[in-house]
Amino acid sequence: MEEMEEELKCPVCGSFYREPIILPCSHNLCQACARNILVQTPDSESPQSRRASGSAVSDYDYLDLDKMSLYSEADSGYGSYGGFASAPTTPCQKSPNGVRVFPPAAPPPPAALAPPPPPRNACLTCPQCHRSLVLDERGLRGFPRNRLLEGVIDRYQQGRAAALRCQLCEKAPKEAAVMCEQCDVFYCDPCRLRCHPPRGPLAKHRLVPPAQGRVSRRLSPRKISTCTDHELENHSMYCVQCKSPVCYQCLEEGKHSSHEVKALGAMWKLHKSQLSQALNGLSDRAKEAKEFLVQLRNMVQQIQENSVEFEACLVAQCDALIDALNRRKAQLLSRVNKEHEHKLKVVRDQISHCTVKLRQTTGLMEYCLEVIKENDPSGFLQISDALIRRVHLTEDQWGKGTLTPRMTTDFDLNLDNAPLLQSIHQLDFVQMKVPAPPILQLEECCTHNNSATLSWKQPPLSTVQVEGYILELDDGNGGQFREVYVGKETMCTVDGLHFNSTYSARVKAFNKSGVSPYSKTLVLQTSEGCNFDTQGSPYSQLVDIKKMVAVAWFSFDPSSAHADIIFSNDNLTVTCNSYDDRVVLGKTGFSKGLHYWELSIDRYDNHPDPAFGVARMDVLKDAMLGKDDKAWAMYVDNNRSWFMHNNSHTNRTEGGITKGATVGVLLDLTRRTLTFSINEDQQGPVAFENLEGLFFPAVSLNRNVQVTLHTGLPVPEFYASRSAMP
Repeated sequence: MEEMEEELKCPVCGSFYREPIILPCSHNLCQACARNILVQTPDSESPQSRRASGSAVSDYDYLDLDKMSLYSEADSGYGSYGGFASAPTTPCQKSPNGVRVFPPAAPPPPAALAPPPPPRNACLTCPQCHRSLVLDERGLRGFPRNRLLEGVIDRYQQGRAAALRCQLCEKAPKEAAVMCEQCDVFYCDPCRLRCHPPRGPLAKHRLVPPAQGRVSRRLSPRKISTCTDHELENHSMYCVQCKSPVCYQCLEEGKHSSHEVKALGAMWKLHKSQLSQALNGLSDRAKEAKEFLVQLRNMVQQIQENSVEFEACLVAQCDALIDALNRRKAQLLSRVNKEHEHKLKVVRDQISHCTVKLRQTTGLMEYCLEVIKENDPSGFLQISDALIRRVHLTEDQWGKGTLTPRMTTDFDLNLDNAPLLQSIHQLDFVQMKVPAPPILQLEECCTHNNSATLSWKQPPLSTVQVEGYILELDDGNGGQFREVYVGKETMCTVDGLHFNSTYSARVKAFNKSGVSPYSKTLVLQTSEGCNFDTQGSPYSQLVDIKKMVAVAWFSFDPSSAHADIIFSNDNLTVTCNSYDDRVVLGKTGFSKGLHYWELSIDRYDNHPDPAFGVARMDVLKDAMLGKDDKAWAMYVDNNRSWFMHNNSHTNRTEGGITKGATVGVLLDLTRRTLTFSINEDQQGPVAFENLEGLFFPAVSLNRNVQVTLHTGLPVPEFYASRSAMP
């Protein structure tokens, strides 16, 4: 109910409608608010003057009214000409709903007093659609009172627990103190003293507490709406051309005398029925919108979870880069330390060598000086030649290169970090979109002798670009898969296979971003005919085709189905747009042989009762399967299942279905029996016996169920073991 509140509020004042009137554009306004936003037009532009001049213009010709500059060019609000009765120079203001209106120049008149007449040649602009409407001589009385809206507001306010509020407070209505039964208005104390003084004619009015007034208002009969042209007459007929209720005087002497009219009650029921039908469609859209909102809210939660996970992954990747950089940093520092130690060793060795050499040179020099001081010529000459040679030899030892450092102080290392910095700056996210798994097209695959032709396609909704495909086959004995084709084509014929062997095939797509998962595995036998089976997983256990007999591939038949059935997934998935049960048949009919198919429950809401089984071609399409004598079915809910034929129920079995369940149908026309299973568990004994004739796979469901058909399946184990018994 709270969502409806905006429908019950005036677009001008933002409060609940008070005495609402219906404009020709079908919008509503409070009568007081409509009086406040009236605009007086010049006499020269009045409808009367234009009629007098001979121009035929409708009272509601808002295209001509646009020429009268009713809108202000400055603020796109409502403008006014000079002479506006209430406030000619007052600027526009915004209502609580954002609509620009003129504020009233004086407080609204008391409810008991008659409102002042509207300005002559007045014009009213709808605040919602901005259509300009010219009032006739009746003024606002020419617009019908929306008493139905008043009744809805009364019921809405009665259903709310909030205290009753004064109906005359301009801003922030106060809590009502009394209610006048004659005026049918709630007053607070200040408004009662100002608008309903206890004197004059008002002294005879009865004032009651608000709660009592609410009860009396609820119990009092609702006022019957009267004709706007003949105020004393009640509406009795409905004008089809004008689409409005009229009285009998309008039919005799008014403008509706030549119009087509119908009974008011009949049109009331007809329009109620039309509104109910329209609401059904709107209700479906609202339900879809709610489901969509749930999906969006789930997406918000999923986005948050994925964001946390992605942030953690990003932090881990950056930390790994930092760790790798730290390790490389340690390695480079180790090299610098080695170079440092090497330089120090070379310099220290040279220092040690030079120190020893300098000590020896200094000692020789001091010895020679002491020899020179001696005065013995013969003794000096005995050793002078040897000393001279030693001095020259020592000097030569200090020759070229001896006094040059063997190592420079600079480190001959330069870290080339430019490529790494460029890579860091270019570090960014890459959209990793790999193709979706291809779909093997079983209807186009075939085998002949020792060759097989396989065809596949991308899913219909896949938008990721594919550069090629990889087709793989095993060795025919359940061994390893090997690539037999890589290319852009979507069909391939493989020759040279072993005769009478069972092969498994699968295909995947690839692009620059990566390789898609494998398609479902296809099982084929190299012999005359076309026998295939698809597995639900790329690595699921393969089915031995030799144990399968005359399997049939089929889908649902749109041509024979009820019109409410909705098809998708190449007619393998069905649902319904009706709440009633609708029947859909398979394309293939069976009159002999053993046939088994399954239906997976994709959606199961509100515990419906879908039915699965077989039927004749002329079965009823708008009733549950098994209601007539043309169908043999098992219908299930979330707890139990029943067998039904010709509206007769038999053998209730414990075990229902939920979303994700699988229902199996096994038709053995050799033994003329029909058997059902749920999630590979047989439901009771044989469901039906003595079946003869042509039967079509059949399903009945409503909008709460969606199922997908799986065909060409092997016989389930519980039945195969029984068939093997003599």
